[in-house]
Order: sequence, then C-alpha cells, then structure tokens
Amino acid sequence: MEISVARIRPRRSALYMPGANARALEKGQDLPADVLILDLEDAVTPDAKDVARQQVFDAVATGRYGRREVVVRINGLDTGWGHADVPLVAECGAEAVLLPKVESADQVRHLEALMTDSGAPNDMAIMCMIETPMGVLHSAEIAAASPRLTCLVMGTSDLTKELQARHAPGREPLLTSLSFCILAARAHRLAILDGVSLNLDDDEDHVAACRQGRDLGFDGKTLIHPRQIAAANDTFAPDREEVAWSHRVIKAHGDAEAEGLGVVLVDGKLVENLHVEEAHRIVALAEAIKRLAA
Repeated sequence: MEISVARIRPRRSALYMPGANARALEKGQDLPADVLILDLEDAVTPDAKDVARQQVFDAVATGRYGRREVVVRINGLDTGWGHADVPLVAECGAEAVLLPKVESADQVRHLEALMTDSGAPNDMAIMCMIETPMGVLHSAEIAAASPRLTCLVMGTSDLTKELQARHAPGREPLLTSLSFCILAARAHRLAILDGVSLNLDDDEDHVAACRQGRDLGFDGKTLIHPRQIAAANDTFAPDREEVAWSHRVIKAHGDAEAEGLGVVLVDGKLVENLHVEEAHRIVALAEAIKRLAA
C-alpha cells in the first residue's frame, strides 16, 4: 500500500471540548492539541443545544484556532438536533464533521447529502465514530462510504458498555474490536483515533494506553482534558531515532538506485521498498509536526 505523504497530518492528540462552554472554546486557541473536537453531542445537555451550536459557529468563524484541525461533533441524524447542526456547521469553517454512533454506510451517505445540500465546501471532511458492536462489524463498509471520509474515531466508553465488558487493565476486552477497526481504516487509507482515557488521576495508565494505541497502529488518541495532551503528543510522534533511521534509509535507497542496485543494507539490515515507504511517512509526519508547532 502506498502512502501519500501529501495526506499525512498530525492527529496525535484530539481534545473533546464542550460546545456549551464558551470559556473552554476560547481556551482551545492556546492548547497544543493537534485536533480540537468541538462537541455538540454528549457534552451538551438538551436545553443547551441551541446555545452550544451558535457558540461553536462563532468560535470557529473567528479563525483563531490556527493550524489545529477543527472538527465539530454533531448530534446523531436520528435526532432533530443533528439535522439542525449540519447547516450551521457546514458554513462555520470547520475542517470536518464528526458523526457519532455510525453503524452503516447509509448514515455516512445521509450526512454527505445533507452537507452538500447545506453548501458545505468540497474539502470539508467527514469523520465517523465507531462505538457500538454493529459499528465495529460494519466498519469496513463505513470506511468505504464516502470520498469525504478521512478518519475513524473509536468511542471506547460506549463500546465497552454495549459489549457488557469491563474496564480491564490493558483493555483486553476491546482488543478485537480495536484491531478490526484499524484494519478497516488502513484498508481504505483512512486515519484512525483511539478512544479516551477516563481516569484523570492516573497519568501512568494514560501513558500506557497511549503506548498501546501507538503499538496497535492508531494515529493518535482522543482526550477529555488538556492535561492529557502532552503524553499523547509525545507518544504518537516519531522519536529522534526513528526520524534519523528514516533519513538514512531514504538516502541509502536513493544512492543504490542511482548505481542501479536493487538491494541496499543500512546498519547491516536489508532495506526494501516497504521500508522506504515507511521512512517517507515518518519523515513527512515529523515535518508536519514541526510546521504545526511553528
């Protein structure tokens, strides 16, 4: 599978921010999260939906979030709130719409049609939350549902409840579901974000979950508090050794090609095309992270 470095974007940390909390929305302008998910769904009570919708529109329209990827999580389209969210979100300047509790490709296509009818820009993306057993089982067809789709987002809290599983150390009850969705995302060249760490008093558990998510293949982690950003940013970024190795691989492969050689060794290890592709991805990600922080 080829990696398009042009599509690589840091999504190490994706912080949920309640749309009804104007102070939090303003604070997000200074937080070092790669992605801000302005939430109109779970974090907003029914009586605050209208206020939250307008506050999110106003906050995004200011353009003060800089290079961060701004995403708005709307309410489900099986609610009146969801249908009211789409026209406003389509015009606010956000880069993506996050659809909750997706269980079928038809839900994605429904959102796509509403966005088109509402005049959403052609480059406004769709992200889909996978947080139910049906969503996991249909994740492959969901991932293929729309050219607007860029990312799957795991909703592990709801998924744990729906599975009637326990919050066990190492998240063993969720591993099958997580891996299944990673397969679906990668098969369709999408990004995928891990679920949240709920225990804000256990930094070690959060770091361990970030490392596990990185090892499984996630691009980053969704977060519920700013204090979790640093660990996610550190864990999901290539380290110096990875970047240095990648540069050596790219150079050695280029030199070998110039000499008409098909095989090259780097530090005594055989390097093939798959290693070169991964090296380009790592270098591109490191460079994108630098640009984001500039």
